[in-house]
Amino acid sequence: MAQGEQRGEAKILLRLIERKFGPPSETVRHRITSADSETLLEWSDRILEARSLDEVLH
Repeated sequence: MAQGEQRGEAKILLRLIERKFGPPSETVRHRITSADSETLLEWSDRILEARSLDEVLH
């Protein structure tokens, strides 16, 4: 997958996190921007039912 696509996925996930849980910390932001595409997709699926950010990222 192209680097641009991964950055786009990370950007969307960060936006969803901000809308649902408030602004993410720099640590969370770095973790998301450093993640591979498969992990980003998994986290994106989890955000739909998660009640906390920890549920998304673990």
